[in-house]
Amino acid sequence: MIKWNNLDTVEAYKELSKVEPVKLASVMSGENGAERVKKYSVPMAAGLAFNYAAKQVDDNVLNVLSKLAEEMQLTEKFEALYNGEVVNTGEKRLVLHHMTRGQIGDAVQADGTDKRSFYVEQQNKITEFANKVHSGAITNAAGDKFTTVVQIGIGGSDLGPRAMYLALENWAKVNNTFKMEAKFISNVDPDDAAAVLNTIDVEHSLFVLVSKSGTTLETLTNESFVKDALKGAGLDPSKHMVAVTSETSPLAKSDDYLAAFFMDDYIGGRFSSTSAVGGAVLSLAFGPDLFAQFLDGAAEADKLAANKDLLSNPAMLDALIGVYERNVLGYENTAVLPYSQALSRFPAHLQQLDMESNGKSVNRFGELVNYQTGPVIFGEPGTNGQHSFYQLLHQGTDIVPLQFVGFKNSQMGRDVVIQDSTSQQKLCANVVAQIVAFACGKDDADRNKYFEGGRPSSIIIGDKLDPKSLGALLSHFENKIMYQGFAWNVNSFDQEGVQLGKVLAKRVLAHETDGALKAYSDLLNI
Repeated sequence: MIKWNNLDTVEAYKELSKVEPVKLASVMSGENGAERVKKYSVPMAAGLAFNYAAKQVDDNVLNVLSKLAEEMQLTEKFEALYNGEVVNTGEKRLVLHHMTRGQIGDAVQADGTDKRSFYVEQQNKITEFANKVHSGAITNAAGDKFTTVVQIGIGGSDLGPRAMYLALENWAKVNNTFKMEAKFISNVDPDDAAAVLNTIDVEHSLFVLVSKSGTTLETLTNESFVKDALKGAGLDPSKHMVAVTSETSPLAKSDDYLAAFFMDDYIGGRFSSTSAVGGAVLSLAFGPDLFAQFLDGAAEADKLAANKDLLSNPAMLDALIGVYERNVLGYENTAVLPYSQALSRFPAHLQQLDMESNGKSVNRFGELVNYQTGPVIFGEPGTNGQHSFYQLLHQGTDIVPLQFVGFKNSQMGRDVVIQDSTSQQKLCANVVAQIVAFACGKDDADRNKYFEGGRPSSIIIGDKLDPKSLGALLSHFENKIMYQGFAWNVNSFDQEGVQLGKVLAKRVLAHETDGALKAYSDLLNI
Protein backbone atom coordinates (compact mmCIF):
# COMPACT_ATOMS: atom_id res chain seq x y z
CA MET A 1 0.00 0.00 0.00
CA ILE A 2 1.32 3.44 -0.96
CA LYS A 3 1.89 5.96 1.82
CA TRP A 4 2.05 9.67 1.00
CA ASN A 5 4.46 10.96 3.63
CA ASN A 6 6.11 14.35 4.00
CA LEU A 7 9.82 14.38 3.23
CA ASP A 8 10.86 15.31 6.76
CA THR A 9 9.08 12.33 8.30
CA VAL A 10 11.08 9.56 6.61
CA GLU A 11 14.22 8.04 8.15
CA ALA A 12 16.32 8.26 4.98
CA TYR A 13 15.88 12.03 4.84
CA LYS A 14 17.13 12.35 8.42
CA GLU A 15 20.10 10.16 7.50
CA LEU A 16 20.75 12.27 4.39
CA SER A 17 21.16 15.35 6.54
CA LYS A 18 23.99 13.65 8.43
CA VAL A 19 26.04 12.52 5.43
CA GLU A 20 29.31 14.39 4.98
CA PRO A 21 28.95 16.78 2.00
CA VAL A 22 31.33 16.26 -0.89
CA LYS A 23 34.09 18.86 -1.30
CA LEU A 24 33.63 19.35 -5.02
CA ALA A 25 36.80 21.32 -5.75
CA SER A 26 38.87 18.56 -4.18
CA VAL A 27 37.26 15.54 -5.84
CA MET A 28 37.13 17.16 -9.28
CA SER A 29 40.82 18.10 -9.40
CA GLY A 30 43.50 16.05 -11.19
CA GLU A 31 43.09 12.34 -11.90
CA ASN A 32 40.33 12.07 -9.31
CA GLY A 33 38.22 14.31 -11.50
CA ALA A 34 38.87 12.18 -14.58
CA GLU A 35 37.74 9.06 -12.74
CA ARG A 36 34.60 10.78 -11.45
CA VAL A 37 33.60 11.89 -14.94
CA LYS A 38 33.79 8.27 -16.13
CA LYS A 39 32.07 6.83 -13.06
CA TYR A 40 29.15 9.15 -12.41
CA SER A 41 27.29 8.86 -15.69
CA VAL A 42 24.12 6.96 -16.62
CA PRO A 43 22.62 6.29 -20.05
CA MET A 44 19.36 8.00 -20.96
CA ALA A 45 16.92 7.33 -23.78
CA ALA A 46 17.67 8.13 -27.43
CA GLY A 47 21.43 7.95 -26.99
CA LEU A 48 21.62 10.71 -24.37
CA ALA A 49 23.63 10.43 -21.17
CA PHE A 50 23.25 12.09 -17.77
CA ASN A 51 26.63 12.93 -16.24
CA TYR A 52 26.56 14.11 -12.63
CA ALA A 53 30.27 13.92 -11.76
CA ALA A 54 30.32 17.63 -10.91
CA LYS A 55 27.49 17.29 -8.40
CA GLN A 56 28.18 17.15 -4.67
CA VAL A 57 27.41 13.46 -4.38
CA ASP A 58 29.45 10.31 -3.82
CA ASP A 59 28.59 6.69 -3.16
CA ASN A 60 27.57 7.48 0.44
CA VAL A 61 25.09 10.15 -0.69
CA LEU A 62 23.79 7.95 -3.50
CA ASN A 63 23.20 5.05 -1.13
CA VAL A 64 21.05 7.21 1.11
CA LEU A 65 19.22 8.69 -1.88
CA SER A 66 18.46 5.13 -2.97
CA LYS A 67 17.04 4.42 0.50
CA LEU A 68 14.99 7.61 0.24
CA ALA A 69 13.53 6.55 -3.11
CA GLU A 70 12.61 3.16 -1.67
CA GLU A 71 11.21 4.48 1.60
CA MET A 72 9.10 7.10 -0.17
CA GLN A 73 7.92 4.52 -2.73
CA LEU A 74 8.77 6.84 -5.61
CA THR A 75 8.57 4.32 -8.44
CA GLU A 76 5.43 2.80 -6.93
CA LYS A 77 3.85 6.25 -7.05
CA PHE A 78 4.82 6.62 -10.70
CA GLU A 79 3.34 3.19 -11.35
CA ALA A 80 0.10 4.26 -9.67
CA LEU A 81 0.07 7.36 -11.86
CA TYR A 82 0.51 5.59 -15.19
CA ASN A 83 -1.92 2.83 -14.21
CA GLY A 84 -4.66 5.39 -13.77
CA GLU A 85 -4.97 6.16 -10.07
CA VAL A 86 -6.18 9.64 -9.08
CA VAL A 87 -2.78 11.23 -8.38
CA ASN A 88 -3.93 14.83 -9.01
CA THR A 89 -5.67 15.14 -5.65
CA GLY A 90 -6.33 18.88 -5.93
CA GLU A 91 -8.56 18.49 -8.97
CA LYS A 92 -9.42 14.81 -8.34
CA ARG A 93 -8.12 13.81 -11.76
CA LEU A 94 -5.99 11.14 -13.37
CA VAL A 95 -2.61 12.18 -14.81
CA LEU A 96 -2.17 10.65 -18.25
CA HIS A 97 0.24 12.71 -20.37
CA HIS A 98 2.51 9.64 -20.60
CA MET A 99 -0.23 7.86 -22.55
CA THR A 100 0.00 10.35 -25.39
CA ARG A 101 3.25 8.66 -26.41
CA GLY A 102 2.89 5.06 -25.23
CA GLN A 103 1.42 2.50 -22.87
CA ILE A 104 3.74 1.86 -19.93
CA GLY A 105 1.41 -0.13 -17.70
CA ASP A 106 -2.21 -1.22 -17.58
CA ALA A 107 -4.99 -0.08 -19.88
CA VAL A 108 -6.74 2.94 -18.35
CA GLN A 109 -10.45 3.52 -18.79
CA ALA A 110 -11.95 6.98 -18.20
CA ASP A 111 -14.93 8.85 -19.64
CA GLY A 112 -16.14 5.56 -21.08
CA THR A 113 -13.11 5.03 -23.31
CA ASP A 114 -9.67 3.48 -23.36
CA LYS A 115 -7.44 6.53 -22.95
CA ARG A 116 -4.48 5.28 -24.95
CA SER A 117 -6.83 4.57 -27.85
CA PHE A 118 -8.33 8.04 -27.50
CA TYR A 119 -4.93 9.77 -27.75
CA VAL A 120 -3.90 7.60 -30.70
CA GLU A 121 -7.19 8.40 -32.42
CA GLN A 122 -6.61 12.13 -32.04
CA GLN A 123 -3.08 11.89 -33.40
CA ASN A 124 -4.36 9.85 -36.34
CA LYS A 125 -6.92 12.58 -37.05
CA ILE A 126 -4.15 15.17 -36.93
CA THR A 127 -1.98 13.05 -39.23
CA GLU A 128 -4.77 12.76 -41.79
CA PHE A 129 -5.52 16.49 -41.63
CA ALA A 130 -1.86 17.51 -41.87
CA ASN A 131 -1.26 15.21 -44.85
CA LYS A 132 -4.25 16.74 -46.65
CA VAL A 133 -2.95 20.25 -45.98
CA HIS A 134 0.51 19.32 -47.25
CA SER A 135 -0.84 17.59 -50.37
CA GLY A 136 -3.21 20.42 -51.23
CA ALA A 137 -6.39 18.41 -50.57
CA ILE A 138 -7.25 21.09 -48.01
CA THR A 139 -6.58 24.61 -49.30
CA ASN A 140 -7.68 28.20 -48.88
CA ALA A 141 -10.70 29.57 -50.76
CA ALA A 142 -8.57 30.33 -53.82
CA GLY A 143 -7.34 26.75 -54.00
CA ASP A 144 -3.82 27.67 -52.87
CA LYS A 145 -1.83 25.65 -50.32
CA PHE A 146 -1.42 26.98 -46.80
CA THR A 147 2.20 27.96 -46.18
CA THR A 148 2.10 29.12 -42.54
CA VAL A 149 0.55 27.72 -39.37
CA VAL A 150 -0.09 30.02 -36.38
CA GLN A 151 -0.79 28.61 -32.92
CA ILE A 152 -3.00 30.75 -30.68
CA GLY A 153 -2.72 29.74 -27.03
CA ILE A 154 -1.11 30.69 -23.74
CA GLY A 155 0.85 28.94 -21.00
CA GLY A 156 1.33 25.28 -21.83
CA SER A 157 -0.46 25.80 -25.14
CA ASP A 158 2.38 28.09 -26.17
CA LEU A 159 5.60 27.53 -24.21
CA GLY A 160 6.08 23.82 -24.87
CA PRO A 161 5.00 23.70 -28.53
CA ARG A 162 6.95 26.89 -29.29
CA ALA A 163 10.11 25.51 -27.62
CA MET A 164 9.76 22.21 -29.50
CA TYR A 165 9.19 23.98 -32.84
CA LEU A 166 12.29 26.13 -32.44
CA ALA A 167 14.29 23.09 -31.35
CA LEU A 168 13.44 21.16 -34.52
CA GLU A 169 13.04 23.90 -37.13
CA ASN A 170 16.59 23.73 -38.49
CA TRP A 171 16.77 19.95 -38.23
CA ALA A 172 13.60 19.67 -40.32
CA LYS A 173 14.96 22.05 -42.95
CA VAL A 174 18.22 20.15 -43.31
CA ASN A 175 16.43 16.78 -43.43
CA ASN A 176 13.79 17.94 -45.93
CA THR A 177 10.82 17.48 -43.59
CA PHE A 178 10.03 21.17 -43.18
CA LYS A 179 6.48 21.73 -44.45
CA MET A 180 5.17 25.05 -43.10
CA GLU A 181 6.56 27.92 -41.08
CA ALA A 182 5.00 28.20 -37.61
CA LYS A 183 4.27 31.34 -35.63
CA PHE A 184 2.84 31.71 -32.15
CA ILE A 185 0.46 34.23 -30.59
CA SER A 186 0.11 34.00 -26.81
CA ASN A 187 0.18 37.31 -24.96
CA VAL A 188 -3.06 39.27 -24.67
CA ASP A 189 -0.89 42.33 -25.36
CA PRO A 190 -2.23 43.44 -28.78
CA ASP A 191 1.31 44.07 -29.96
CA ASP A 192 1.95 40.31 -29.87
CA ALA A 193 -0.85 39.42 -32.30
CA ALA A 194 -0.24 42.50 -34.43
CA ALA A 195 3.44 41.72 -34.80
CA VAL A 196 2.73 38.16 -35.98
CA LEU A 197 -0.02 39.26 -38.36
CA ASN A 198 2.31 41.85 -39.86
CA THR A 199 4.85 39.15 -40.76
CA ILE A 200 2.54 36.61 -42.42
CA ASP A 201 0.31 36.33 -45.47
CA VAL A 202 -3.06 35.68 -43.80
CA GLU A 203 -4.55 34.37 -47.06
CA HIS A 204 -2.14 31.43 -46.94
CA SER A 205 -2.16 30.97 -43.15
CA LEU A 206 -3.87 28.32 -41.04
CA PHE A 207 -4.59 29.18 -37.39
CA VAL A 208 -4.69 26.60 -34.57
CA LEU A 209 -6.74 27.81 -31.59
CA VAL A 210 -5.82 25.93 -28.40
CA SER A 211 -8.08 26.15 -25.38
CA LYS A 212 -9.14 23.14 -23.33
CA SER A 213 -12.16 24.88 -21.83
CA GLY A 214 -12.91 27.10 -24.82
CA THR A 215 -13.15 30.03 -22.40
CA THR A 216 -9.53 31.17 -21.89
CA LEU A 217 -9.71 34.98 -21.92
CA GLU A 218 -6.33 35.70 -23.53
CA THR A 219 -6.79 33.04 -26.21
CA LEU A 220 -10.33 34.05 -27.18
CA THR A 221 -9.26 37.70 -27.30
CA ASN A 222 -6.46 36.82 -29.69
CA GLU A 223 -8.82 34.67 -31.74
CA SER A 224 -11.06 37.71 -32.22
CA PHE A 225 -7.98 39.74 -33.19
CA VAL A 226 -7.11 37.17 -35.86
CA LYS A 227 -10.69 36.86 -37.11
CA ASP A 228 -10.84 40.63 -37.59
CA ALA A 229 -7.66 40.45 -39.66
CA LEU A 230 -9.05 37.63 -41.79
CA LYS A 231 -12.35 39.42 -42.37
CA GLY A 232 -10.45 42.60 -43.17
CA ALA A 233 -8.65 40.68 -45.91
CA GLY A 234 -11.97 39.50 -47.32
CA LEU A 235 -11.51 35.95 -46.01
CA ASP A 236 -13.86 33.57 -44.20
CA PRO A 237 -12.24 32.83 -40.79
CA SER A 238 -13.92 29.41 -40.60
CA LYS A 239 -11.87 28.30 -43.61
CA HIS A 240 -8.61 29.24 -41.90
CA MET A 241 -9.00 27.97 -38.33
CA VAL A 242 -8.86 24.66 -36.48
CA ALA A 243 -9.45 24.06 -32.77
CA VAL A 244 -7.63 21.96 -30.19
CA THR A 245 -10.00 21.68 -27.27
CA SER A 246 -11.95 19.29 -25.05
CA GLU A 247 -14.93 17.37 -26.37
CA THR A 248 -17.23 19.27 -24.01
CA SER A 249 -16.05 22.80 -24.82
CA PRO A 250 -18.12 25.22 -26.93
CA LEU A 251 -15.43 25.00 -29.63
CA ALA A 252 -15.79 21.25 -30.12
CA LYS A 253 -18.62 21.17 -32.63
CA SER A 254 -18.56 24.77 -33.83
CA ASP A 255 -18.89 25.60 -37.52
CA ASP A 256 -16.22 28.28 -36.96
CA TYR A 257 -13.44 25.70 -37.50
CA LEU A 258 -12.26 23.46 -40.32
CA ALA A 259 -11.58 20.69 -37.81
CA ALA A 260 -11.38 20.02 -34.07
CA PHE A 261 -8.84 17.81 -32.29
CA PHE A 262 -9.43 16.83 -28.70
CA MET A 263 -7.53 16.78 -25.42
CA ASP A 264 -8.92 16.05 -21.98
CA ASP A 265 -8.68 17.07 -18.33
CA TYR A 266 -6.08 14.40 -17.57
CA ILE A 267 -3.26 16.28 -19.31
CA GLY A 268 -2.12 19.55 -17.73
CA GLY A 269 -1.20 22.33 -20.13
CA ARG A 270 2.50 22.25 -19.23
CA PHE A 271 2.57 18.50 -19.93
CA SER A 272 0.69 18.76 -23.24
CA SER A 273 3.45 19.04 -25.87
CA THR A 274 3.05 15.35 -26.78
CA SER A 275 -0.75 15.64 -27.00
CA ALA A 276 -2.88 17.29 -29.69
CA VAL A 277 -1.68 20.63 -28.28
CA GLY A 278 1.79 20.05 -29.68
CA GLY A 279 0.75 17.43 -32.21
CA ALA A 280 -1.32 19.71 -34.44
CA VAL A 281 1.18 22.53 -34.90
CA LEU A 282 4.27 20.31 -35.05
CA SER A 283 2.68 17.84 -37.49
CA LEU A 284 1.61 20.70 -39.73
CA ALA A 285 5.02 22.37 -39.53
CA PHE A 286 7.25 19.29 -39.90
CA GLY A 287 5.02 16.40 -40.93
CA PRO A 288 3.44 13.63 -38.82
CA ASP A 289 6.43 11.28 -39.23
CA LEU A 290 8.74 13.72 -37.44
CA PHE A 291 6.22 14.15 -34.62
CA ALA A 292 6.03 10.36 -34.31
CA GLN A 293 9.81 10.22 -33.81
CA PHE A 294 9.49 12.87 -31.11
CA LEU A 295 6.85 10.72 -29.36
CA ASP A 296 9.08 7.64 -29.64
CA GLY A 297 11.90 9.41 -27.79
CA ALA A 298 9.55 10.50 -25.01
CA ALA A 299 8.10 6.99 -24.70
CA GLU A 300 11.59 5.47 -24.44
CA ALA A 301 12.46 7.88 -21.62
CA ASP A 302 9.21 7.11 -19.80
CA LYS A 303 10.11 3.41 -19.69
CA LEU A 304 13.50 4.24 -18.17
CA ALA A 305 11.78 6.43 -15.58
CA ALA A 306 9.84 3.39 -14.33
CA ASN A 307 13.08 1.58 -13.35
CA LYS A 308 13.24 0.85 -9.62
CA ASP A 309 17.06 1.02 -9.51
CA LEU A 310 18.04 4.63 -8.82
CA LEU A 311 21.29 4.40 -10.76
CA SER A 312 19.45 3.07 -13.81
CA ASN A 313 16.72 5.71 -13.65
CA PRO A 314 18.20 9.06 -14.78
CA ALA A 315 15.02 11.06 -14.17
CA MET A 316 14.66 9.88 -10.56
CA LEU A 317 18.41 10.25 -9.96
CA ASP A 318 18.38 13.82 -11.30
CA ALA A 319 15.31 14.53 -9.17
CA LEU A 320 16.77 13.26 -5.90
CA ILE A 321 20.08 15.03 -6.41
CA GLY A 322 17.95 18.17 -6.79
CA VAL A 323 16.08 17.38 -3.57
CA TYR A 324 19.42 16.92 -1.79
CA GLU A 325 20.61 20.29 -3.10
CA ARG A 326 17.37 22.04 -2.15
CA ASN A 327 16.66 20.54 1.24
CA VAL A 328 20.06 19.55 2.66
CA LEU A 329 22.53 21.88 0.96
CA GLY A 330 20.05 24.77 0.94
CA TYR A 331 20.30 25.94 -2.67
CA GLU A 332 17.31 28.02 -3.78
CA ASN A 333 17.69 28.24 -7.57
CA THR A 334 18.57 26.09 -10.55
CA ALA A 335 19.92 27.35 -13.88
CA VAL A 336 19.18 25.40 -17.06
CA LEU A 337 21.93 26.09 -19.60
CA PRO A 338 21.57 24.43 -23.01
CA TYR A 339 24.63 24.79 -25.22
CA SER A 340 22.41 24.61 -28.30
CA GLN A 341 20.76 27.62 -29.88
CA ALA A 342 17.92 25.36 -31.00
CA LEU A 343 16.96 25.02 -27.31
CA SER A 344 16.68 28.79 -26.88
CA ARG A 345 13.14 28.57 -25.44
CA PHE A 346 13.59 25.30 -23.58
CA PRO A 347 14.49 27.00 -20.27
CA ALA A 348 11.33 29.12 -20.54
CA HIS A 349 9.26 25.97 -20.99
CA LEU A 350 10.99 24.37 -17.98
CA GLN A 351 10.20 27.43 -15.90
CA GLN A 352 6.51 26.73 -16.27
CA LEU A 353 6.89 22.96 -16.11
CA ASP A 354 8.85 23.08 -12.86
CA MET A 355 7.61 26.17 -11.05
CA GLU A 356 3.92 25.66 -11.84
CA SER A 357 4.19 22.02 -10.77
CA ASN A 358 6.22 22.20 -7.56
CA GLY A 359 5.82 25.81 -6.48
CA LYS A 360 3.65 24.69 -3.56
CA SER A 361 3.77 25.30 0.19
CA VAL A 362 1.14 22.72 1.17
CA ASN A 363 1.25 18.97 0.75
CA ARG A 364 -1.21 16.78 -1.14
CA PHE A 365 -3.66 17.05 1.76
CA GLY A 366 -3.58 20.84 2.06
CA GLU A 367 -1.27 20.88 5.08
CA LEU A 368 1.65 23.31 5.32
CA VAL A 369 5.05 21.68 4.79
CA ASN A 370 8.06 22.52 6.99
CA TYR A 371 10.69 22.32 4.24
CA GLN A 372 11.54 23.96 0.94
CA THR A 373 9.92 22.73 -2.26
CA GLY A 374 10.41 23.81 -5.89
CA PRO A 375 13.42 26.00 -6.74
CA VAL A 376 13.41 29.07 -8.97
CA ILE A 377 14.28 28.00 -12.53
CA PHE A 378 15.98 30.27 -15.05
CA GLY A 379 18.36 29.99 -17.95
CA GLU A 380 19.59 30.98 -21.39
CA PRO A 381 21.55 29.19 -24.10
CA GLY A 382 25.35 29.10 -23.92
CA THR A 383 27.50 30.82 -24.84
CA ASN A 384 25.23 33.88 -24.65
CA GLY A 385 24.55 33.33 -20.95
CA GLN A 386 28.28 33.39 -20.22
CA HIS A 387 28.27 37.06 -21.20
CA SER A 388 25.17 37.76 -19.12
CA PHE A 389 24.59 36.20 -15.69
CA TYR A 390 27.54 33.79 -15.30
CA GLN A 391 29.37 36.44 -13.26
CA LEU A 392 26.90 35.86 -10.44
CA LEU A 393 27.03 32.10 -10.92
CA HIS A 394 30.83 32.07 -10.59
CA GLN A 395 31.46 34.70 -7.91
CA GLY A 396 28.11 35.67 -6.42
CA THR A 397 27.16 35.08 -2.82
CA ASP A 398 24.65 32.32 -3.66
CA ILE A 399 25.54 28.92 -5.03
CA VAL A 400 23.23 28.02 -7.93
CA PRO A 401 23.16 24.40 -9.14
CA LEU A 402 23.53 24.21 -12.92
CA GLN A 403 21.99 21.88 -15.46
CA PHE A 404 23.92 21.92 -18.75
CA VAL A 405 22.77 20.32 -22.00
CA GLY A 406 25.29 19.79 -24.80
CA PHE A 407 25.62 17.96 -28.13
CA LYS A 408 28.71 16.66 -29.91
CA ASN A 409 27.45 17.73 -33.33
CA SER A 410 25.44 20.64 -34.69
CA GLN A 411 21.99 20.19 -36.21
CA MET A 412 22.66 21.77 -39.59
CA GLY A 413 26.13 20.42 -40.30
CA ARG A 414 27.47 23.76 -41.53
CA ASP A 415 30.62 24.96 -39.82
CA VAL A 416 33.91 26.73 -40.34
CA VAL A 417 37.45 26.13 -39.07
CA ILE A 418 38.99 29.17 -37.40
CA GLN A 419 42.19 28.99 -35.33
CA ASP A 420 42.38 25.21 -35.77
CA SER A 421 38.90 24.41 -34.44
CA THR A 422 35.30 24.50 -35.66
CA SER A 423 32.50 26.59 -34.19
CA GLN A 424 30.93 23.43 -32.73
CA GLN A 425 34.22 22.50 -31.07
CA LYS A 426 34.44 26.00 -29.62
CA LEU A 427 30.88 25.65 -28.28
CA CYS A 428 31.69 22.29 -26.68
CA ALA A 429 34.99 23.62 -25.32
CA ASN A 430 33.07 26.36 -23.55
CA VAL A 431 30.67 24.03 -21.79
CA VAL A 432 33.53 21.73 -20.70
CA ALA A 433 35.46 24.74 -19.39
CA GLN A 434 32.47 26.05 -17.48
CA ILE A 435 31.77 22.74 -15.73
CA VAL A 436 35.34 22.49 -14.45
CA ALA A 437 35.62 26.20 -13.64
CA PHE A 438 32.45 26.08 -11.55
CA ALA A 439 33.56 22.92 -9.76
CA CYS A 440 37.25 23.65 -9.17
CA GLY A 441 37.49 27.43 -9.12
CA LYS A 442 40.85 29.26 -9.21
CA ASP A 443 43.12 30.48 -6.46
CA ASP A 444 44.42 34.06 -6.74
CA ALA A 445 45.91 36.54 -4.30
CA ASP A 446 43.76 39.18 -5.96
CA ARG A 447 40.36 38.49 -4.39
CA ASN A 448 38.65 40.05 -7.38
CA LYS A 449 40.10 37.24 -9.52
CA TYR A 450 39.56 34.48 -6.98
CA PHE A 451 37.03 31.74 -7.79
CA GLU A 452 35.93 29.69 -4.81
CA GLY A 453 34.64 26.77 -6.90
CA GLY A 454 32.47 24.12 -5.31
CA ARG A 455 29.57 25.12 -7.58
CA PRO A 456 27.73 21.98 -8.71
CA SER A 457 26.53 21.09 -12.18
CA SER A 458 25.33 18.18 -14.27
CA ILE A 459 25.27 17.79 -18.02
CA ILE A 460 23.03 15.89 -20.40
CA ILE A 461 25.10 14.93 -23.45
CA GLY A 462 23.87 13.76 -26.84
CA ASP A 463 25.25 13.20 -30.31
CA LYS A 464 22.86 15.60 -32.05
CA LEU A 465 19.56 17.29 -31.21
CA ASP A 466 16.98 15.50 -33.35
CA PRO A 467 13.27 14.66 -32.89
CA LYS A 468 13.87 11.50 -30.85
CA SER A 469 16.49 13.00 -28.53
CA LEU A 470 14.28 16.07 -28.02
CA GLY A 471 11.38 13.84 -26.99
CA ALA A 472 13.65 12.02 -24.57
CA LEU A 473 14.96 15.29 -23.15
CA LEU A 474 11.43 16.62 -22.61
CA SER A 475 10.27 13.41 -20.94
CA HIS A 476 13.36 13.36 -18.69
CA PHE A 477 12.50 16.75 -17.23
CA GLU A 478 8.79 15.99 -16.95
CA ASN A 479 9.60 12.85 -14.97
CA LYS A 480 12.28 14.56 -12.91
CA ILE A 481 9.76 17.18 -11.81
CA MET A 482 7.16 14.49 -11.08
CA TYR A 483 9.61 12.59 -8.86
CA GLN A 484 10.56 15.74 -6.97
CA GLY A 485 6.87 16.42 -6.36
CA PHE A 486 6.47 12.91 -4.98
CA ALA A 487 9.50 13.43 -2.70
CA TRP A 488 8.11 16.75 -1.42
CA ASN A 489 4.64 15.19 -1.13
CA VAL A 490 3.04 18.01 -3.11
CA ASN A 491 0.51 17.76 -5.91
CA SER A 492 2.54 18.58 -9.03
CA PHE A 493 -0.47 18.49 -11.33
CA ASP A 494 -2.69 21.41 -10.34
CA GLN A 495 -1.93 25.14 -10.48
CA GLU A 496 -4.21 27.07 -8.17
CA GLY A 497 -1.53 29.74 -7.91
CA VAL A 498 -2.43 31.09 -11.34
CA GLN A 499 -6.15 31.41 -10.65
CA LEU A 500 -6.45 34.37 -8.26
CA GLY A 501 -5.00 36.86 -10.73
CA LYS A 502 -7.48 35.70 -13.38
CA VAL A 503 -10.40 36.25 -11.02
CA LEU A 504 -9.25 39.75 -10.05
CA ALA A 505 -8.61 40.68 -13.69
CA LYS A 506 -12.24 39.85 -14.51
CA ARG A 507 -13.36 42.10 -11.66
CA VAL A 508 -11.21 44.93 -13.02
CA LEU A 509 -12.66 44.56 -16.53
CA ALA A 510 -16.19 44.50 -15.09
CA HIS A 511 -15.35 47.67 -13.07
CA GLU A 512 -16.20 45.84 -9.86
CA THR A 513 -13.27 47.29 -7.94
CA ASP A 514 -12.49 49.20 -4.78
CA GLY A 515 -9.44 50.00 -2.67
CA ALA A 516 -6.04 49.27 -4.16
CA LEU A 517 -7.57 47.33 -7.06
CA LYS A 518 -9.48 50.41 -8.18
CA ALA A 519 -6.54 52.74 -7.58
CA TYR A 520 -4.21 50.67 -9.76
CA SER A 521 -6.96 50.37 -12.37
CA ASP A 522 -7.25 54.15 -12.47
CA LEU A 523 -3.48 54.50 -12.91
CA LEU A 524 -3.70 52.39 -16.07
CA ASN A 525 -6.89 54.02 -17.39
CA ILE A 526 -8.94 50.82 -17.33
